[in-house]
Amino acid sequence: MGDAATPYARMVAMNAIISASELVSELAGENPPVLLDVRWQLSVAKAAGGPPFDGRAEYAAGHIPGAVFVDLDRELASAAGPRGRHPLPDVAEFGAAMRRAGVSASVPVVVYDGGQGWAAARAWWLLRWTGHPDVRVLDGGLPTWEGPLQSSVPGPALAEGDFRPMPGPAGLLDADAAAALARSGVLFDARAGERYRGEVEPIDRVGGHIPGAVSAPTNENVGPDGRFLPAEELGARFKALGAGDGSEVGVYCGSGVSGAHEVLALAVAGIPAALYVGSWSEWSSDPSRPVAVGPDPQ
Repeated sequence: MGDAATPYARMVAMNAIISASELVSELAGENPPVLLDVRWQLSVAKAAGGPPFDGRAEYAAGHIPGAVFVDLDRELASAAGPRGRHPLPDVAEFGAAMRRAGVSASVPVVVYDGGQGWAAARAWWLLRWTGHPDVRVLDGGLPTWEGPLQSSVPGPALAEGDFRPMPGPAGLLDADAAAALARSGVLFDARAGERYRGEVEPIDRVGGHIPGAVSAPTNENVGPDGRFLPAEELGARFKALGAGDGSEVGVYCGSGVSGAHEVLALAVAGIPAALYVGSWSEWSSDPSRPVAVGPDPQ
Protein backbone atom coordinates (compact mmCIF):
# COMPACT_ATOMS: atom_id res chain seq x y z
CA MET A 1 0.00 0.00 0.00
CA GLY A 2 1.56 3.32 -1.06
CA ASP A 3 1.93 6.50 0.90
CA ALA A 4 0.31 9.56 -0.72
CA ALA A 5 3.71 11.21 -1.33
CA THR A 6 5.28 8.33 -3.30
CA PRO A 7 5.67 8.19 -7.11
CA TYR A 8 3.30 5.19 -7.07
CA ALA A 9 0.61 7.26 -5.38
CA ARG A 10 1.03 10.08 -7.87
CA MET A 11 0.70 7.56 -10.72
CA VAL A 12 -2.50 6.12 -9.23
CA ALA A 13 -3.92 9.62 -8.81
CA MET A 14 -3.07 10.45 -12.43
CA ASN A 15 -4.76 7.27 -13.61
CA ALA A 16 -7.91 7.74 -11.50
CA ILE A 17 -9.10 11.26 -12.24
CA ILE A 18 -8.76 13.84 -14.99
CA SER A 19 -9.40 17.59 -15.04
CA ALA A 20 -11.63 19.32 -17.58
CA SER A 21 -8.65 21.06 -19.20
CA GLU A 22 -6.81 17.75 -19.52
CA LEU A 23 -9.90 16.20 -21.06
CA VAL A 24 -10.10 18.95 -23.70
CA SER A 25 -6.51 18.22 -24.66
CA GLU A 26 -7.02 14.47 -24.83
CA LEU A 27 -10.19 14.75 -26.90
CA ALA A 28 -8.13 16.62 -29.50
CA GLY A 29 -5.34 14.03 -29.39
CA GLU A 30 -4.55 10.95 -31.45
CA ASN A 31 -6.32 8.48 -29.14
CA PRO A 32 -9.30 10.37 -27.66
CA PRO A 33 -11.13 8.67 -24.81
CA VAL A 34 -14.61 7.23 -24.95
CA LEU A 35 -16.90 9.46 -22.87
CA LEU A 36 -19.60 8.00 -20.63
CA ASP A 37 -22.27 10.23 -19.08
CA VAL A 38 -23.61 8.56 -15.91
CA ARG A 39 -25.84 11.23 -14.42
CA TRP A 40 -27.76 9.81 -11.46
CA GLN A 41 -28.90 10.89 -8.02
CA LEU A 42 -29.86 8.98 -4.92
CA SER A 43 -33.63 9.26 -4.83
CA VAL A 44 -35.41 8.80 -1.54
CA ALA A 45 -38.63 9.21 -3.55
CA LYS A 46 -37.69 6.16 -5.61
CA ALA A 47 -36.90 4.15 -2.49
CA ALA A 48 -40.41 5.00 -1.28
CA GLY A 49 -41.95 3.92 -4.57
CA GLY A 50 -41.90 7.28 -6.32
CA PRO A 51 -40.31 8.25 -9.66
CA PRO A 52 -36.51 8.03 -9.95
CA PHE A 53 -34.21 10.83 -11.05
CA ASP A 54 -34.21 10.91 -14.86
CA GLY A 55 -30.56 11.07 -15.87
CA ARG A 56 -31.37 10.35 -19.49
CA ALA A 57 -33.46 13.53 -19.72
CA GLU A 58 -30.59 15.51 -18.21
CA TYR A 59 -28.25 13.95 -20.76
CA ALA A 60 -30.57 14.78 -23.66
CA ALA A 61 -30.74 18.41 -22.53
CA GLY A 62 -26.98 18.78 -22.90
CA HIS A 63 -23.87 16.64 -22.59
CA ILE A 64 -20.18 16.77 -23.49
CA PRO A 65 -19.98 16.23 -27.27
CA GLY A 66 -19.64 12.56 -28.13
CA ALA A 67 -20.58 11.26 -24.69
CA VAL A 68 -22.87 8.23 -24.45
CA PHE A 69 -25.42 7.91 -21.65
CA VAL A 70 -25.10 4.97 -19.27
CA ASP A 71 -28.00 4.16 -16.93
CA LEU A 72 -26.71 3.31 -13.46
CA ASP A 73 -29.86 1.51 -12.32
CA ARG A 74 -30.15 -0.64 -15.46
CA GLU A 75 -26.58 -1.06 -16.74
CA LEU A 76 -24.33 -0.67 -13.68
CA ALA A 77 -26.50 -2.70 -11.31
CA SER A 78 -28.99 -5.53 -11.33
CA ALA A 79 -32.48 -5.35 -9.84
CA ALA A 80 -32.79 -4.45 -6.17
CA GLY A 81 -33.42 -7.35 -3.83
CA PRO A 82 -31.85 -9.34 -0.99
CA ARG A 83 -28.34 -8.48 -2.28
CA GLY A 84 -29.01 -4.75 -1.89
CA ARG A 85 -30.42 -1.78 -3.75
CA HIS A 86 -27.65 -1.75 -6.38
CA PRO A 87 -26.20 -5.26 -6.57
CA LEU A 88 -23.57 -6.15 -9.14
CA PRO A 89 -24.87 -6.31 -12.69
CA ASP A 90 -24.67 -9.55 -14.61
CA VAL A 91 -21.13 -9.47 -16.00
CA ALA A 92 -22.17 -10.48 -19.52
CA GLU A 93 -24.93 -7.86 -19.62
CA PHE A 94 -22.54 -5.22 -18.27
CA GLY A 95 -20.04 -6.07 -21.00
CA ALA A 96 -22.71 -5.80 -23.67
CA ALA A 97 -23.79 -2.39 -22.33
CA MET A 98 -20.20 -1.14 -22.37
CA ARG A 99 -19.64 -2.39 -25.92
CA ARG A 100 -22.84 -0.63 -27.03
CA ALA A 101 -21.42 2.54 -25.49
CA GLY A 102 -18.28 2.16 -27.60
CA VAL A 103 -15.92 0.92 -24.89
CA SER A 104 -12.86 -0.99 -26.13
CA ALA A 105 -9.99 -2.42 -24.13
CA SER A 106 -7.37 -0.41 -26.04
CA VAL A 107 -9.14 2.97 -25.81
CA PRO A 108 -9.12 5.12 -22.66
CA VAL A 109 -12.44 5.84 -20.96
CA VAL A 110 -13.49 9.00 -19.11
CA VAL A 111 -16.64 8.92 -17.00
CA TYR A 112 -18.54 11.90 -15.63
CA ASP A 113 -21.80 12.71 -13.90
CA GLY A 114 -23.64 15.81 -12.72
CA GLY A 115 -20.93 16.76 -10.24
CA GLN A 116 -21.47 14.61 -7.17
CA GLY A 117 -19.11 12.00 -8.50
CA TRP A 118 -20.83 8.94 -7.02
CA ALA A 119 -22.32 7.53 -10.22
CA ALA A 120 -19.18 8.20 -12.25
CA ALA A 121 -17.15 6.42 -9.57
CA ARG A 122 -19.48 3.40 -9.75
CA ALA A 123 -18.79 3.11 -13.51
CA TRP A 124 -15.06 3.65 -12.91
CA TRP A 125 -14.96 0.93 -10.27
CA LEU A 126 -16.89 -1.60 -12.37
CA LEU A 127 -14.72 -1.05 -15.43
CA ARG A 128 -11.50 -1.27 -13.41
CA TRP A 129 -12.69 -4.34 -11.49
CA THR A 130 -13.61 -6.09 -14.74
CA GLY A 131 -10.22 -5.41 -16.29
CA HIS A 132 -10.25 -2.16 -18.26
CA PRO A 133 -6.74 -0.70 -17.89
CA ASP A 134 -7.44 3.00 -18.45
CA VAL A 135 -10.51 4.54 -16.83
CA ARG A 136 -10.69 7.97 -15.22
CA VAL A 137 -13.37 10.13 -13.64
CA LEU A 138 -13.79 13.78 -14.64
CA ASP A 139 -12.93 15.52 -11.38
CA GLY A 140 -15.87 17.70 -10.36
CA GLY A 141 -18.08 16.33 -13.13
CA LEU A 142 -20.01 18.23 -15.76
CA PRO A 143 -20.03 21.57 -13.84
CA THR A 144 -16.27 21.85 -14.48
CA TRP A 145 -16.71 21.55 -18.25
CA GLU A 146 -16.40 24.96 -19.95
CA GLY A 147 -16.75 23.79 -23.55
CA PRO A 148 -19.87 23.43 -25.68
CA LEU A 149 -22.63 20.97 -24.86
CA GLN A 150 -24.40 18.72 -27.33
CA SER A 151 -28.06 17.75 -27.28
CA SER A 152 -28.08 15.26 -30.14
CA VAL A 153 -27.78 11.59 -29.19
CA PRO A 154 -25.28 9.30 -30.93
CA GLY A 155 -27.20 7.04 -33.28
CA PRO A 156 -26.53 3.76 -35.10
CA ALA A 157 -23.27 5.18 -36.48
CA LEU A 158 -21.69 4.76 -33.04
CA ALA A 159 -19.02 2.10 -33.40
CA GLU A 160 -19.48 -0.80 -31.01
CA GLY A 161 -16.53 -1.47 -28.73
CA ASP A 162 -14.76 -4.74 -28.05
CA PHE A 163 -14.47 -4.67 -24.24
CA ARG A 164 -14.90 -8.10 -22.64
CA PRO A 165 -15.17 -7.88 -18.84
CA MET A 166 -12.92 -10.17 -16.84
CA PRO A 167 -13.56 -9.61 -13.11
CA GLY A 168 -10.42 -9.64 -11.03
CA PRO A 169 -9.79 -11.84 -8.00
CA ALA A 170 -9.47 -8.84 -5.68
CA GLY A 171 -11.32 -5.61 -5.03
CA LEU A 172 -14.72 -7.05 -4.15
CA LEU A 173 -16.14 -7.91 -0.72
CA ASP A 174 -19.24 -9.85 0.25
CA ALA A 175 -20.98 -9.51 3.62
CA ASP A 176 -18.83 -12.09 5.39
CA ALA A 177 -15.59 -10.65 4.01
CA ALA A 178 -16.64 -7.14 5.04
CA ALA A 179 -17.39 -8.30 8.58
CA ALA A 180 -14.02 -10.07 8.77
CA LEU A 181 -12.17 -7.05 7.41
CA ALA A 182 -13.76 -4.81 10.05
CA ARG A 183 -11.94 -6.99 12.60
CA SER A 184 -8.66 -7.67 10.81
CA GLY A 185 -8.07 -4.50 8.80
CA VAL A 186 -9.91 -1.24 8.11
CA LEU A 187 -13.51 -1.08 6.89
CA PHE A 188 -14.72 2.43 6.09
CA ASP A 189 -18.40 3.41 6.18
CA ALA A 190 -18.80 6.12 3.53
CA ARG A 191 -22.32 7.22 4.52
CA ALA A 192 -23.20 10.37 6.42
CA GLY A 193 -22.23 10.27 10.08
CA GLU A 194 -25.80 10.35 11.37
CA ARG A 195 -26.65 7.20 9.42
CA TYR A 196 -23.51 5.48 10.69
CA ARG A 197 -24.42 6.39 14.26
CA GLY A 198 -27.98 5.12 13.75
CA GLU A 199 -29.59 8.48 14.50
CA VAL A 200 -31.53 8.51 11.21
CA GLU A 201 -32.12 6.01 8.41
CA PRO A 202 -34.15 7.41 5.51
CA ILE A 203 -33.97 4.37 3.23
CA ASP A 204 -32.93 1.07 4.79
CA ARG A 205 -34.59 -1.16 7.38
CA VAL A 206 -32.50 0.00 10.34
CA GLY A 207 -29.78 2.54 11.09
CA GLY A 208 -26.31 1.90 12.45
CA HIS A 209 -23.18 0.29 11.06
CA ILE A 210 -21.27 -2.95 10.65
CA PRO A 211 -19.52 -3.67 13.96
CA GLY A 212 -15.91 -2.54 13.76
CA ALA A 213 -16.43 -0.23 10.76
CA VAL A 214 -14.95 3.28 10.89
CA SER A 215 -17.02 6.33 9.90
CA ALA A 216 -15.46 8.12 6.91
CA PRO A 217 -18.16 10.13 5.06
CA THR A 218 -17.28 10.38 1.39
CA ASN A 219 -18.40 14.01 1.17
CA GLU A 220 -15.39 14.94 3.29
CA ASN A 221 -13.08 13.84 0.46
CA VAL A 222 -14.03 16.77 -1.77
CA GLY A 223 -13.88 20.53 -1.57
CA PRO A 224 -16.75 23.02 -2.00
CA ASP A 225 -16.40 22.81 -5.80
CA GLY A 226 -16.91 19.04 -5.81
CA ARG A 227 -13.32 18.30 -6.80
CA PHE A 228 -11.22 15.88 -4.79
CA LEU A 229 -8.90 17.24 -2.15
CA PRO A 230 -5.19 16.98 -3.04
CA ALA A 231 -3.74 13.48 -2.77
CA GLU A 232 -1.59 14.48 0.21
CA GLU A 233 -4.63 15.71 2.16
CA LEU A 234 -6.62 12.60 1.32
CA GLY A 235 -3.71 10.40 2.35
CA ALA A 236 -3.41 12.21 5.67
CA ARG A 237 -7.14 11.86 6.30
CA PHE A 238 -7.23 8.13 5.63
CA LYS A 239 -4.03 7.52 7.58
CA ALA A 240 -5.55 9.29 10.60
CA LEU A 241 -8.54 6.95 10.28
CA GLY A 242 -6.32 3.86 10.30
CA ALA A 243 -5.42 3.23 6.65
CA GLY A 244 -2.14 3.67 4.85
CA ASP A 245 0.15 1.61 7.11
CA GLY A 246 -0.10 -1.73 5.36
CA SER A 247 -3.59 -2.60 6.58
CA GLU A 248 -6.06 -4.12 4.16
CA VAL A 249 -8.80 -1.57 3.41
CA GLY A 250 -12.43 -1.94 2.40
CA VAL A 251 -15.38 0.41 1.94
CA TYR A 252 -19.15 0.18 2.08
CA CYS A 253 -21.97 2.71 1.93
CA GLY A 254 -25.73 2.47 1.47
CA SER A 255 -25.83 0.51 -1.79
CA GLY A 256 -22.35 0.44 -3.32
CA VAL A 257 -22.47 3.81 -5.11
CA SER A 258 -21.02 6.45 -2.77
CA GLY A 259 -18.70 3.71 -1.51
CA ALA A 260 -17.20 3.51 -5.01
CA HIS A 261 -16.50 7.24 -4.73
CA GLU A 262 -14.58 6.59 -1.50
CA VAL A 263 -12.61 3.81 -3.20
CA LEU A 264 -11.77 6.37 -5.89
CA ALA A 265 -10.64 8.89 -3.25
CA LEU A 266 -8.45 6.21 -1.71
CA ALA A 267 -6.97 5.50 -5.15
CA VAL A 268 -6.16 9.20 -5.54
CA ALA A 269 -4.37 8.93 -2.21
CA GLY A 270 -2.46 5.86 -3.40
CA ILE A 271 -4.31 3.41 -1.15
CA PRO A 272 -5.93 0.37 -2.81
CA ALA A 273 -9.29 -0.63 -1.35
CA ALA A 274 -12.02 -3.20 -1.95
CA LEU A 275 -15.74 -2.43 -2.20
CA TYR A 276 -18.60 -4.20 -0.45
CA VAL A 277 -21.16 -3.68 -3.19
CA GLY A 278 -24.18 -4.95 -1.26
CA SER A 279 -23.31 -2.46 1.49
CA TRP A 280 -25.75 -1.44 4.22
CA SER A 281 -28.82 -2.13 2.08
CA GLU A 282 -27.84 -5.81 1.95
CA TRP A 283 -26.37 -6.05 5.46
CA SER A 284 -29.34 -4.47 7.22
CA SER A 285 -31.92 -6.51 5.29
CA ASP A 286 -30.94 -9.61 7.26
CA PRO A 287 -32.15 -9.31 10.89
CA SER A 288 -29.62 -11.94 11.98
CA ARG A 289 -26.64 -9.70 11.16
CA PRO A 290 -25.32 -7.58 14.05
CA VAL A 291 -25.80 -3.81 14.03
CA ALA A 292 -23.69 -1.31 15.98
CA VAL A 293 -24.90 2.20 16.82
CA GLY A 294 -23.21 5.30 18.17
CA PRO A 295 -20.01 7.09 17.19
CA ASP A 296 -17.59 4.26 17.98
CA PRO A 297 -16.75 1.38 15.60
CA GLN A 298 -17.72 -1.34 18.12
